[in-house]
Amino acid sequence: MKRVLITGAAGFLGSHLCDRFIAEGHHVIGMDNLITGDLRNIEHLTGLDRFEFQHHDVSQFIHVKGELDYILHFASPASPIDYLKIPIQTLKVGSLGVHNCLGLARAKKARMLIASTSEVYGDPEVHPQHEEYWGHVNPVGPRGVYDEAKRFQEAMTMAYHTYHGLETRIVRIFNTYGPRMRLNDGRVLPAFIGQALRGEDLTVFGDGSQTRSFCYVDDLIEGIYRLLLSEESRPVNVGNPDEISIGDFAEEIIALTGTEQKVIYKALPTDDPKQRRPDISRAQAVLNWTPKVGRSEGLAITYDYFRGLSDEDLRKTEHKDFTTYSS
Repeated sequence: MKRVLITGAAGFLGSHLCDRFIAEGHHVIGMDNLITGDLRNIEHLTGLDRFEFQHHDVSQFIHVKGELDYILHFASPASPIDYLKIPIQTLKVGSLGVHNCLGLARAKKARMLIASTSEVYGDPEVHPQHEEYWGHVNPVGPRGVYDEAKRFQEAMTMAYHTYHGLETRIVRIFNTYGPRMRLNDGRVLPAFIGQALRGEDLTVFGDGSQTRSFCYVDDLIEGIYRLLLSEESRPVNVGNPDEISIGDFAEEIIALTGTEQKVIYKALPTDDPKQRRPDISRAQAVLNWTPKVGRSEGLAITYDYFRGLSDEDLRKTEHKDFTTYSS
């Protein structure tokens, strides 16, 4: 049994990681400051002998008693509504937070995996995006607080790997969806489903030709788990290369929900990526990983989850101006 620290444990991806490591028989220490996380995501784990939760901001010094085998740093606002509202906290968790986690990993002789993102590629000039592409990012634009935090996080992690010899792993996550997403987080899938459930027209920014590639959460977690246990220290894209335009995706959501809403168009936000599709050749070669869940299957599961939310949760998203389609 390994002892595993997962930061951002009450978030969308962090909570699914907690589930996976518990299922594998490990002891999990979940850490979250709950700025964007939700304890409801991990309430089913409370009371288990192999799970403990610490309410803590990883931008502050981290203390964990006992040995640690693995640290997975997933603490960060991950959607535009969040990181545009709390830009400084976003930068701090990607700089001070990763530094604190790396220092802890070094002290505990633990292997560390960081959650990076396809946003390090910015508005890409290379398509599909492969790990050797350095990106096209505006550091002083509104999205820079997230993009550059993740780019710095990768640089700091690689510095600890090369200078201190720390065992590190870097996963670049592409648009992921599934149960436990927040309807009001500003990403395109919960935004569209939330609008459909409330009987509102679906809002598309730009002309709808920009593309995204959606990966179901179970596939992503499998890729992350394999990467952690691998010997690959270079960044690895984990995502589903099944690309679709936002306009076509809006029509898929309308068909899925059986509603009759129209699609309305608004201006494209600043620095919004025009295209997004992962080159997963490295993941296939070194992890023997490829996504298994098709978009129609994953969307059906996700829609059922959102339909089960309370009316209060649905109302929380009313009158929100969803502005972008971040990963």
